[in-house]
Amino acid sequence: MTHCNTDPIRFASLGSKTVVADFLGGRLTTDGGALLLRELADRLGLFDALDTAIPDPRNPVFIIHDQKAMIAQRVIAIALGYEDLNDHQTLRTDPALQMAAGHIPDEDLSLASPPTLCRLENRIQRQTLVRIGAVLVDQFIASHPQPPEHLILDFDATNDPVHGQQEGRFFHGYYDHYCFLPLYVFCGDELLTAYLRPSNIDASKHSRALLKLLVARLRQAWPEVKITIRADSGFCRWRLMRWCDSQGLGYVLGLARNPVLERLATDWTARAKRQFLKTGQPQRIFGSFSYAASSWDRPRRVIIKAEHNAKGSNPRFIVANVPVDPQELYEDVYCQRGDMENRIKEQQMDLFADRTSCHRYLANQFRLLLSSAAYVLVQALRRTALRETDLETAQVGTIRLKLLKVAARVVVTARRVVFHLASSYPFQEQFRVVLGRITSIPMPAAGAG
Repeated sequence: MTHCNTDPIRFASLGSKTVVADFLGGRLTTDGGALLLRELADRLGLFDALDTAIPDPRNPVFIIHDQKAMIAQRVIAIALGYEDLNDHQTLRTDPALQMAAGHIPDEDLSLASPPTLCRLENRIQRQTLVRIGAVLVDQFIASHPQPPEHLILDFDATNDPVHGQQEGRFFHGYYDHYCFLPLYVFCGDELLTAYLRPSNIDASKHSRALLKLLVARLRQAWPEVKITIRADSGFCRWRLMRWCDSQGLGYVLGLARNPVLERLATDWTARAKRQFLKTGQPQRIFGSFSYAASSWDRPRRVIIKAEHNAKGSNPRFIVANVPVDPQELYEDVYCQRGDMENRIKEQQMDLFADRTSCHRYLANQFRLLLSSAAYVLVQALRRTALRETDLETAQVGTIRLKLLKVAARVVVTARRVVFHLASSYPFQEQFRVVLGRITSIPMPAAGAG
């Protein structure tokens, strides 16, 4: 085992007292909140399901670190803020992470090392990734105690910069750097899937195939559910719309402006301009008309938002097959998709979804799914245990700071493992409430994972 340098760390004196520090505190942790994540993950059956989805070709005779423990170790470490596999060189002896991975804290029996975790990443195959994606969808379905009446699925792509010679590395002209182009699907705050793609493709590539898989699974669970998809103009493709029409799905999609659309919208844009010149106040007028691009199979309903202010005219368009008032459809339905971008930023910035630095493309997709599993876990914490608290709508970074980063001294005896949490921790009552809510969730039936 690697030991830290034991030389004392010297600070400025305080009065007559010399101030020094070292890393010899013993069985301590700064991540006492990992115990909450362990309790919740057990009740979700998340790590059992992921373990079942991933084949383990290793000879059981020679296995030291079981696969489920490695999955839990990595997912919870991501939730705790540790983005790099190298962090596990010392984290492998952290007592809170050992407990979260299902091990009794033991300084002499550590968790998996960075090379062992790297080998797990690099033995993942494409079919395994499909099964892991299905686990995330199953977690979404299980999060609904009652069948929902209506689901709005948000599709969006984002850039994931790469800095090496990874497989699938291409330059993207819009983002002006080498990157991947992952595709995300959310329903409200809930993540359904995250699919890594190279960036030398159209933004909507594979979105129709992914939608077909999602709709089949959701309708299998809830035959009567109504489904609407929502996305920006990068996903406005006639084959996608035709498939939605044929399957009884709604769609609300952005539509890039062009001269034909602007000509058809003249009545509304001219009226907005006249009213602005008359009143001096910014104007927004909504309307709808029928339109078909030359590549479309048939005309469809287009919503126009004719806006005019001191900077001039700014018309916006969406195409939809949902029979809703134009203003309501634009403001209360389409504009709400902006919240999905916040969820993507949350996963990339706080859960390191863009830490795709492996050489193998499939290993990077696996990393993205591990980050997604961490998001599913923290989102389940928000949904089940943080409701009606000041952390109910908090982002992952805030939840981590206020709830998960708790210092503790760990004592292991023959009968107990005791975490002596910091006496000065300012959110003690909230910690107790969260744990009480988690433990009230029933454990999954044996074999359910």
